[in-house]
Amino acid sequence: MSIPAVPTRRPFVWPIRGLAYGGDYNPEQWAPEVWRDDIRLMREAGVTMITLGVFSWGSIETADGSYDFSALDEVVGLLYEAGIAIDLATPTASPPIWLQQKHPEIVPTSREGVHYSQGGRLGWCPSSPVWREYAMRIVDVIAERYAQHPAVRMWHVSNELGGGNRHCYCDASAAHFRRWLTERHGTIDRLNQAWGTAFWGHRYGSFAEILPPRDSESAPNPALVLDFDRFSSDALLEHFLAERDLIRLHSPEHMITTNFMVAQGPDVVDYARWAPHMDVLANDHYSLAADPQREQELAFSADRMRGLDTGRPWMLMEHSTSAVNWQSVNRSKDPGELVRNSLAHVARGSDSVMFFQWRASTAGAEQFHSAMVPHAGERSKVFREVCELGGILAAIGEVAGSLVEAARVAILVDDEAGWAWRSGEKPHHDLPPSHAAREYHRALFNRGILSDVVPPWTDLSRYDIVIVPALFLVSDADARSVAAAAARGAVVLVTYLSGIVDETNRVRAGGYPGAFRDMLGVFGEEFFTVQDGETVTLRGDGEGISWRANTWSEKVHADESETVAWYETGQLAGSSAITRREVGDGQAWYVSTRLDQDGIDELVGRLLNAAGVHASVPVAPGLEAVRRVADTHSYLFLLNHSAASITVELGGFDLLGGEEHPHSVTIAAGAVRVLRESRRSGEALR
Repeated sequence: MSIPAVPTRRPFVWPIRGLAYGGDYNPEQWAPEVWRDDIRLMREAGVTMITLGVFSWGSIETADGSYDFSALDEVVGLLYEAGIAIDLATPTASPPIWLQQKHPEIVPTSREGVHYSQGGRLGWCPSSPVWREYAMRIVDVIAERYAQHPAVRMWHVSNELGGGNRHCYCDASAAHFRRWLTERHGTIDRLNQAWGTAFWGHRYGSFAEILPPRDSESAPNPALVLDFDRFSSDALLEHFLAERDLIRLHSPEHMITTNFMVAQGPDVVDYARWAPHMDVLANDHYSLAADPQREQELAFSADRMRGLDTGRPWMLMEHSTSAVNWQSVNRSKDPGELVRNSLAHVARGSDSVMFFQWRASTAGAEQFHSAMVPHAGERSKVFREVCELGGILAAIGEVAGSLVEAARVAILVDDEAGWAWRSGEKPHHDLPPSHAAREYHRALFNRGILSDVVPPWTDLSRYDIVIVPALFLVSDADARSVAAAAARGAVVLVTYLSGIVDETNRVRAGGYPGAFRDMLGVFGEEFFTVQDGETVTLRGDGEGISWRANTWSEKVHADESETVAWYETGQLAGSSAITRREVGDGQAWYVSTRLDQDGIDELVGRLLNAAGVHASVPVAPGLEAVRRVADTHSYLFLLNHSAASITVELGGFDLLGGEEHPHSVTIAAGAVRVLRESRRSGEALR
């Protein structure tokens, strides 16, 4: 694999002045007279940047080696004349039909051996040398043509990589996988040991015998599945780097990125390991209609983007103005929700607000996906709010370049740990990998406590609380880092299903929770799943604890720790459920069961008190408060997600209302305030 050991990144140079505002523009779907109307509406809405060219390959290279740039040239010129910056995409997200017809072998093959047909999104295999040849050719042609155009301010490689071609099981992928395994393991004996191939007698005599985990009559080896997930992510990263490096030859001064989808959890690629290769991090986020607390899920996604690189702003590359088209029941956003969602991302570190897409398609697979200009056109709630948002972003443009204030709480999340949990048979098959991270984040969010959602190898020295939520796989080095955080004085909380397997997906023998057992001073001998519809209760003597739990429990011995709560009911009645241990200057807590949200909220309150962590802005129910900090000012975002007005006792200059609030400010129901605050001399940024 041609992935550099030391990633190379450009210095952070924001492509425009202020916050970027706009979205994906697909002019090839429209007649030229519509382009001019689009430019008029973009200027009316305050659009400052457009992502261009994502799906343009078939319109540019109409046949093998035959190019027509006339339409794209004209659109680039129109945007430049209007003063709108371009984030120019390579069009490799969607290969043209002529290419898929000429080389059907580039189209991915499923685990079941089905070779997909033409016409899908991301319909290519990253291991195909034929695909790479054609992809590099179109990237080279486009980069050479537009690299020096003054409208082009940054580059966007492909689109949502892995969001349709995460895995391919074809013969080219199998050969690529074997090369990757040779680099990773070195010898076949080491691979056999790492994978535990003695089970079922599936020992390999050479790397040539290995295939991807294609469909068979029974469950595949979990270690094989995990390594194939790793390989698949690396294969796509290798392709990204090939495009990026080719663009850099033509455009050495511009930032290059691609759009992540971190809200999808471990279902795409390994974003934490991709992040160091990006000049700026970018994310696509779409809320789920069925989620009763969508604003907290949005915050979790944004906190994870910031946690991938706390030293730079990031980009919101896509979200929706209203309903999407791919959920079971698609929900339109309430009045004001478009603005509130957008500013929530900015509050948590994004220096852009971008949408998919500018004008709603009338044909194609996403014809009922909302857009900045909906099917109804200008006379619509959506476009009025798009224009309102453009004015707001211009008014708060000075926020660009500032960073979110330092969080004192870290939540550890790793895509590889999620892949390991989903590989092979498990005691419980209906637990999403990120469920515990989201639940503990929710408790912090509701209290107004900012947290960084970070990979486990992050430097934890700046955090007062470290939460390890169902981190199924963890390395020895990362487990030592968590223990060192506790010894230094942090309050560490580890939940069930953490530290269970090592980096090879092998169970750590000797008792649960594996890698964290010594730090916690506990010994877990057996898992006891709680059946659907059942609950267990917990009781704590002298702690005022009366909590309920579900889904999961464990037979735990508090060998060198204090029992904070016992199981009161269920199969484990009388056994330790939650423990606490003094570790150096800090504490290490173990939670062996899945508390309900009320229990998690109370437990998190105890952790916050133990660590002396409090909200920098006291919040009422429904109020979200996040602060960004610059050299001379800080900016306090106050977002009211409730149906009633809320008054906060603090002061600042309201960038939206243009007035000073010396002592208090009221945020109307569903509204947002952005207050500029003066920073005290010597106040630390992070």
